[in-house]
Amino acid sequence: MELVRVDIDSIRVSLMSQDRVVVLKDRESERYLPIWIGPFEAEAIRVELQGMEVTRPLTHDLLKAVISQLGGEVEHVVVNDLRNDIFYATLKIHVNGRVVEIDSRPSDAIALAVRLKVPIYVAESVMQRAAIEPEEEIETEADVEEDLSLESGEPEEGAEGEDLGIFKDFLDTLDLDDLGDDE
Repeated sequence: MELVRVDIDSIRVSLMSQDRVVVLKDRESERYLPIWIGPFEAEAIRVELQGMEVTRPLTHDLLKAVISQLGGEVEHVVVNDLRNDIFYATLKIHVNGRVVEIDSRPSDAIALAVRLKVPIYVAESVMQRAAIEPEEEIETEADVEEDLSLESGEPEEGAEGEDLGIFKDFLDTLDLDDLGDDE
């Protein structure tokens, strides 16, 4: 499986709802991968990225301590699949001379990765199916005429036949104007 190294670009809140999205950016190109996450996971990532102090360990701090106390070391996390509009991830952990891969929600894997300061990867196949490039999102009148299927209300099919229309509808509610701007 070909892997793409990514960094956390931002955590966003939809303008139309309180849904959160973590936006991962490909280190080698202008591709961005938005992944829906829960508010608690978004907060856990934000707390760590901003270096905020918490009075008691959060769930991801606990997981970090458990792995460490049991002699494990997380090598990296991978967003490795997208099925039926759901992202999947794994943690690659070295423990007692062997390597184990643990299934995880991407949001939990990312929250743990930022605490452990380990790389975050995305499978190239996932990037190809779900990543966006800001330049492609700017439409001209000709583009709108050619791409009426997005406005027809009919579901858009992904490479594996998944219905990605709901995903694209959600992206339309996000404020992505400043994607890629330096802070």
